Amino acid sequence: MAQRVGGLRRKTRRKFKKNIRTRGKISMVQYFQTFESGEKVVLKANTAVQKGMYHARFHGEVGTIKQKQGRCFEVVIKDGGMMKKLIIHPIHLQKCQTQ
Repeated sequence: MAQRVGGLRRKTRRKFKKNIRTRGKISMVQYFQTFESGEKVVLKANTAVQKGMYHARFHGEVGTIKQKQGRCFEVVIKDGGMMKKLIIHPIHLQKCQTQ
């Protein structure tokens, strides 16, 4: 039986693609942003920083901040009826726009 070749970022070329205007240097404001416990966030990967990135299947999901863990945040999301805990760097998180 043949095995798959590749790692966690295989088949993500289009999924993690950035807009032409947002390419280049990373935003320091976004890198050092802080969140409160219970706040809603959207998982949006910044591919310029690999540290603290989540698996590609969670891209675009909405989660809740549980606590801070070192430089990263513990985010709880619902995936297929199960609650999952992810440890994500703040550069890969965006505050959720409430309407």
